[in-house]
Amino acid sequence: MSSSDHRTIAVETENRKFDVKILKYENAFFISISEGPSRLGGMIISIGTGPSPSSSEIIPTRQDSLFLKLISQKMSSEIRGLCIVSLSAQKELGAGPSKVLIEKITEAIRQ
Repeated sequence: MSSSDHRTIAVETENRKFDVKILKYENAFFISISEGPSRLGGMIISIGTGPSPSSSEIIPTRQDSLFLKLISQKMSSEIRGLCIVSLSAQKELGAGPSKVLIEKITEAIRQ
């Protein structure tokens, strides 16, 4: 992460463009993923301080809840803290875009 603890990346996959904003705190991450205009969408929080991460929906989503839970739990486990993830997508992600987003977000956080 940069010294400002804020990072924005653009991810393009399968003719779709996502803007990913990552805020890093000492004990947490806030990750906002938007396709199209910058908006908050479905949101989940995970805490990874125990043997396995625990998650709760803050704003329910009609689709991609598994993706939100997966990325939130993965990041919270890595930092042994909290991770909040928001997703605003124009349509369901599908396997390809989900995989690319997880890879790019993980790479950005580890830098």
